[in-house]
Amino acid sequence: MNARAVEPRAAMLLAAFIALIFQVVPLPAWLSIVRPAFLVIVILYWSISAPRAGGLFFPFVCGLALDVFRGAVLGEHALALVVVAFLAIRFHLLIRNKPLFEQALFVFAALALYEFMIWAIDGWSGHSLNSGLRWLHPVTGGLLWPVACGLLSRTHRPR
Repeated sequence: MNARAVEPRAAMLLAAFIALIFQVVPLPAWLSIVRPAFLVIVILYWSISAPRAGGLFFPFVCGLALDVFRGAVLGEHALALVVVAFLAIRFHLLIRNKPLFEQALFVFAALALYEFMIWAIDGWSGHSLNSGLRWLHPVTGGLLWPVACGLLSRTHRPR
């Protein structure tokens, strides 16, 4: 069996589509503050567990879709997702063998980097949001990582 037959591309696309819906669905203001970046968590999971399935093209396309749905500067989420996915793909062998708590710490750091890049691009483009509450997203994403791993690992057979 060749490597293409083992790659979980259909599960990847379905998970990214569901995460994109969860990312853009309108929520009340008090609940929107703690909403994690679902799409980034899904991209991180697939970059760690199946790095060759999507590569860097998959996060780029997902980031462009998020830019279009959010009405953000075109390419800002794409750039941030590609950088985060690159780090996850680069270190996927190290991260995959760590306990879930240490993986959650890496995910927290990756989500903080993602949020910093979005904050910087928003500031440079004149759309700044200077609220400290935007830094709750990495915390909730790090706490959600074990649940996301449990759910997403049921969609494919890891190697």
